[in-house]
Amino acid sequence: MNKNNQNTLWKSSEYKLRLLAIMAWDVIMIHLASIFTLVIRFELEFNSVDPIFWSALGKYCVIHTIATVVIFSLFQLYTSLWIYAGMRELGNIVLASVVATLIQYVGISAMGEFLPRSYYIIYPTCLIALTVIGRFGYRLLRTWRIIRNRKKNKEKAVTTMVIGAGSAGNILVHELRTSKYLNHKICCIIDDDPNKKGSNMDGIPIIGGREMIAGAVERYQIQEIIVAIPSMGVRERKELLDLCATTGCRLKTVPGIYQLVNNEVSASQLRNVEIEDLLGREPVRIDNDSILGYVENQVVLVTGGGGSIGSEICRQIVTHNPKRLVIVDNYENNVYDLQMDLQRKYPNLHLTVLIASVQSRQRIAQIFEETRPDVVFHAAAHKHVPLMEESPCESIKNNVIGTYNVAFEANRVRSKTMVLISTDKAVRPTNIMGASKRLCEMMMQSFNNMSETNYAAVRFGNVLGSNGSVIPLFKKQIEEGGPVTVTHKDIIRYFMTIPEAVSLVLQTGAFTKGGEIFILDMGEPVKILDLAENMIRLSGLRPGIDIDIKFIGLRPGEKLYEELLIDDDNRRETANSRIFIGSPSPFEDENEFWDKLRELKDAAFRNAPDVRDYVRAIVPEYTPDNK
Repeated sequence: MNKNNQNTLWKSSEYKLRLLAIMAWDVIMIHLASIFTLVIRFELEFNSVDPIFWSALGKYCVIHTIATVVIFSLFQLYTSLWIYAGMRELGNIVLASVVATLIQYVGISAMGEFLPRSYYIIYPTCLIALTVIGRFGYRLLRTWRIIRNRKKNKEKAVTTMVIGAGSAGNILVHELRTSKYLNHKICCIIDDDPNKKGSNMDGIPIIGGREMIAGAVERYQIQEIIVAIPSMGVRERKELLDLCATTGCRLKTVPGIYQLVNNEVSASQLRNVEIEDLLGREPVRIDNDSILGYVENQVVLVTGGGGSIGSEICRQIVTHNPKRLVIVDNYENNVYDLQMDLQRKYPNLHLTVLIASVQSRQRIAQIFEETRPDVVFHAAAHKHVPLMEESPCESIKNNVIGTYNVAFEANRVRSKTMVLISTDKAVRPTNIMGASKRLCEMMMQSFNNMSETNYAAVRFGNVLGSNGSVIPLFKKQIEEGGPVTVTHKDIIRYFMTIPEAVSLVLQTGAFTKGGEIFILDMGEPVKILDLAENMIRLSGLRPGIDIDIKFIGLRPGEKLYEELLIDDDNRRETANSRIFIGSPSPFEDENEFWDKLRELKDAAFRNAPDVRDYVRAIVPEYTPDNK
């Protein structure tokens, strides 16, 4: 708390009145504790107390009262928030009472007076009890009033189930029950520990393990389920959340184990369960030192920096102390938002944001000449399959020619590393977007053969939440009341979160020696129909009842099943278990490759209707849907 806030607090008349009331209570309790102690010492016979003892107490009364109040103040008994008091505050009361008793003993002895020895044993007990009654009594009264008011307004309360009867669950249950700002009615607690079944936590019954969830939801008409097990493993957590998602209740969870370690578990830390939680992805382990080794004190250029992947690359790059970050993008709105965000969070960052199209050879040459980047991440691309099927020449211009322009300039200014963001759709492509990315990969290999720059490509699947991806589309459709559109009931895709994918991309930059096609482990494939149903359930709705699911058929160039990125026999492992290296296909004639690429460029810029034939001449595995 800063000085101004402290002054405001002390000047508050309400605070002063409360402080005076507590002190007045303590003064009365100090005297009562002394009286009760002597009466108890003499077997509750008031008249049996020797007048000499009353005299000793009377002579030291004022000094003892002042000393005790000062001691209480030193032990923070007047500054603690007693509505949140716990064992720490109780410990302070005990210590303060013991110290006050010792000082009383010294003071009375110094005055030549004396009290029975048993007095000094009974007195601190009485003082502790009376002090606790005052402070914790207020807390109990406040809690009782909150619960009473909730019972009057029980129709408005959110019926809630808490999963987890550990430390995090205990903290949450207590706060949800006692906070006047949170209108939750906790009906039951679920915990898989059989020893806890049948017991209570803060007055709430623990009814059993996860097998009781479905029945309890129906029995108590549960509206919200809170998962309060921050230490649970990823896969076990996924299984539990999958089970909870089938109930149709709103789902919330605590963020993670570090919150519990730092004593930060509270209702304010709760967040909605997102679709990412249901993927069951293990956390990515990254060697940050190796990333620092090629990024720190280097000029880093990111094309497509305003996009989903590009912006996350920028956000992660700045944490590795680059000498300068250059962001290039053709779309001003997103890159402007990113610029404002980075400047606010990293005021000392040397940041340059430039508007440019990678299709412009002259503009890209100018940017590279002025900035002379050491490391280049090329994320600029057209990526939407159906749109590119309708405009194949634009896909070639932006993806292929744009990549050539960036790669050429990286070689000219002698950049150390260039990493291309590719896609799993480059494997045996059936659409022009995937074929264009395969061409980009081939260019990386060819440039690497004739340059001192290390060129590499990173190939991965769908990322959750990227612009135009299925997740934002489903969210919008659910918000609008449906229907949620799925292309085919059996379609599957691999998914990865954007931060996860980018962390691995940065790691590949440290691994590359030039010419590699890195492949990221995408985990288990996800059925899009299951994804849609889970997103509907996470919104507290029922698929097929509250929100319809409509099958609209595969789009042009779209595959039903994602193919394996690479055969197991042809992949090499790296130091990171989530990153593999594919075996690049050797060029039969590199000169012929570049000759055909020039022909493709000419065809694209004259918008040739047979541009796909030029692509297939270079990428023979490209099989368009209409062939």
